[in-house]
Amino acid sequence: MRLLIAGLTGLILTVGAFDASAQAASAPAASAAKPSVETTSIADLIAKDTTKAVLAKDLPKLLTYDGLDQIKGMTLRDISKFPQAELDDAKLAAIQKDFDAIPAS
Repeated sequence: MRLLIAGLTGLILTVGAFDASAQAASAPAASAAKPSVETTSIADLIAKDTTKAVLAKDLPKLLTYDGLDQIKGMTLRDISKFPQAELDDAKLAAIQKDFDAIPAS
């Protein structure tokens, strides 16, 4: 029984170490990812000058919205579900096209 427990403990430690190194390796890739209306949070979009400029052009009301702090964790797709956001699929596609035009850094 002790041997089984020792083996399982070793396996858990090995998997945990592998998981931590895999997360560390993927962190730079995630930060280099292109901005997306589907997956990038509003907080991340307004934190970068290039994506904030797209929002200022395509969705200026967002940057002056009184409740901005409450929606920063959401994506543009998330807030499109609310009519007051005035974001339909065509507008989201236009914003995404502008995001895609941002040169890679």
